[in-house]
Amino acid sequence: MFAIIKKELRQYFYSMVGFVFLAFFLALIGLYTWAGNLAQGIGNFELTLGNLTFIYVILIPILTMRIVAEENKQRTDQLLYTSPISLSKIILGKYLAVMTLFTIAILVIALYPLLINMYGRDVRLSLAYSSLIGFYLLGAANIAIGLFISSLTESQVIAAVVSFIALLMSNMLTSIASMLPGDSLSQAIIMAVLWLVVCTIAYNMMKNVTVTVVLALVGEAVVWGIYIAKSALYENLLTKVSGVFAITGRYSDFELGILDYDAIIYYLSVSFLFLFLTVQMIKKKRFN
Repeated sequence: MFAIIKKELRQYFYSMVGFVFLAFFLALIGLYTWAGNLAQGIGNFELTLGNLTFIYVILIPILTMRIVAEENKQRTDQLLYTSPISLSKIILGKYLAVMTLFTIAILVIALYPLLINMYGRDVRLSLAYSSLIGFYLLGAANIAIGLFISSLTESQVIAAVVSFIALLMSNMLTSIASMLPGDSLSQAIIMAVLWLVVCTIAYNMMKNVTVTVVLALVGEAVVWGIYIAKSALYENLLTKVSGVFAITGRYSDFELGILDYDAIIYYLSVSFLFLFLTVQMIKKKRFN
C-alpha cells in the first residue's frame, strides 16, 4: 500500500497538479486570512474558515479527477487491480496519497492562528483549531466523494465536472430544499421523481433492465403507499432529508468550538461509504 501512496504522490508532483492545488489552496486561504484577520487585527479565524468551505467545490475536483479516471483511460487499471495487493488496499492507498497532499496544506494553515495571535487581538485558539479540525474532516469527506466519481469514468474532465456539480449541490442542498413547496402532495411527487432518477443511475451502473424496473416499481409503490397511509410524513420531508446529505451543514458546530462527536462520526462515515462504493464500482467493472 505504501508503494501505491508513493506512486500517486510522485504523479501529483510530476504532473504539477499537486503544486497547483497547494498554491491555489494556500493562496486563497492566505488572502482571506490577511483580509479578514491580519489587516484588521481581528482574531476570529474560525469565521474565516467558515467562509471558505466553498473552496472544496472548486479545488477538490481538480485534485481527485485523475486518481482513478487516468488508470481507466490508459488501461493500466487491469495491471494494477490484478496485482497481489487487494483492491481495497489499492483504493485506500490512492485515498491516503490525496489525503497526504491535503494534510500538508492543512498543516501550513494550522500556523495561521498562531500568526494571528502574534499580530491580532481577541484570538480564541480553541475555536480556531476546533474549526480547523472540522475543516479537515469536511475536506476528507469531499475527497472521498471525488475519488468515487473519478472511478465512474475514463475522462478526467468529466470526473472534474461531475465532482464540481455534486459538491456544489451538496453545499446548496438545504437552500434548494427550503425553496420547494412543503405540502405533502408536492413532496411526494418530488420523492417519486427523485426515485426514478436513482433508478436511472442504478441502471447505468448495473445495465440490468429487470432489476431496474423492479426497483422503480417497488420504490414508487412505497412512496405512494406511505402517502396514502400517512400523508403527514411528507410535510417538509425534503428539508429534513437534505440535512442528512448536506455535508457542510455539520461544520457549523466546529465554528462554535464544539467537537461534536456526531459530526465527526458523520464525516468519517461519509469517507468510508464512498471509499467502499469506489471499491464496489471497480469490482463490478473488473468482472464485467
